[in-house]
Amino acid sequence: MRIKAVLGVWLSGITLAWMAVAPPDLGLSALVDAQGAAVGWWQLRQHAMYLSGLWSISLMALAMVLALRLALLDRMMGGMDQVYRLHKWTGIAAALTAIIHWGARESSGWIKEIWGRVGKPAHEAVLPWLTDGRGFAKDLGEWAFYLLLAMVALTLLSRLLPYKHWRLLHRAMPLLFLALVIHAVALMPLSFWALPLGLLMGTLLALGSLAALWSLAGWIGRSRNHAARIHSVQVLGDAGTDAPIEVICAMPPSWRGHRAGQFAFVRFDAAEGAHPFTIASAPHALGNSPQGEPLLRLVIKPLGDYTRTLHRRLRAGQRVDIEGPYGRFNGKGARRRQQVWVAAGVGVAPFLALLEARQPGVAAKVSALAAVQMHYCTRDARHDPLLARLRTLCAQALPSVRLTVHSDAQGQRLTPQDLQGLPGPLDIWYCGPQGLGDALHEHARGPSPWRLHRESFVMR
Repeated sequence: MRIKAVLGVWLSGITLAWMAVAPPDLGLSALVDAQGAAVGWWQLRQHAMYLSGLWSISLMALAMVLALRLALLDRMMGGMDQVYRLHKWTGIAAALTAIIHWGARESSGWIKEIWGRVGKPAHEAVLPWLTDGRGFAKDLGEWAFYLLLAMVALTLLSRLLPYKHWRLLHRAMPLLFLALVIHAVALMPLSFWALPLGLLMGTLLALGSLAALWSLAGWIGRSRNHAARIHSVQVLGDAGTDAPIEVICAMPPSWRGHRAGQFAFVRFDAAEGAHPFTIASAPHALGNSPQGEPLLRLVIKPLGDYTRTLHRRLRAGQRVDIEGPYGRFNGKGARRRQQVWVAAGVGVAPFLALLEARQPGVAAKVSALAAVQMHYCTRDARHDPLLARLRTLCAQALPSVRLTVHSDAQGQRLTPQDLQGLPGPLDIWYCGPQGLGDALHEHARGPSPWRLHRESFVMR
């Protein structure tokens, strides 16, 4: 809902600014006049082309800024995972509005075939020093549009490319944006540079261009990047290549700590790039290394080609780059609401950190916390390598955390209806596979007095 609201407000603002510089009546006439000239159709085409172009380039500028991983946006959106969701949908919206822009431009062909060229508006004046570059700007924008559609399609069809190849391809997006900025500036009518649209678009294009250059320079997250080392690596359980691994990292003095439930972008291999992993330990829960370095834990489940090989790639002493921390998945809600934690699979990682923060001797401000009903969904409780630790942490937690385990192997699958009988309005904190998360989300939208907090790690 927050993403829809942001995009709705954004497009409405661009539309109102455009209407402020457009003719009061938009200059609209009858679609076809008495002489058979398609004056109205040509006017509609021109308005659609300009407005959709403004929508598209402004959305691309927003996507560029969202990609910077700014702490301010982390706070405003309730977590960096939500910022990336907005980034993804902003990019999709930019591609859709670009298609409308392209369609409006190409519609001149069928208008000419049916009614002819009579009534077609003359080219509008543009910035004087860019008049000679109109043809180049058109060609540049057309090729950038085709490449943009291809890149968005590959992003949506993420299985077509391994992550590292997709990441390298995605890094070209700032170049496409800069090309489209040239297209927009060179072809935007001179009248559009008047207030308020001129100031708004000039600011957006400048900010988006700076963000694109920042990205191309490789400076995103630079202030939050820390050169750590692997303290230890352990395979959990006996499930072979499907077993999760525990990686303990020794952090440098530049690390200022984290809060339970946060995540970080972790890069073990420069060629592969950074992946988001939850920090599965509370602050100070693991103490320090013999060298005095603060330790933190990552629990990584093999879900793809890269993570399935990590148990062979990683070794103690190896460098690891950790950027963060990010996120606001703190497991705290309104005191008048029943707190419910739902973890599925490796989605238990943030809850391990939240539980460690409730342990005797570690917990701070216990009075500010509430009792919790926790549900853990696992494929087979008999062979789950994390369940024993989870049960111990729940048993010792302050305030209390009551654990219910749902094992698929024993036919104990959790459904939203299983939570329906819990007393009072619910604050539900969920981390796990998308299917169960979507089911909880749909149920929360209904008559149930639920408030769902959902950790989303789909970063592409």
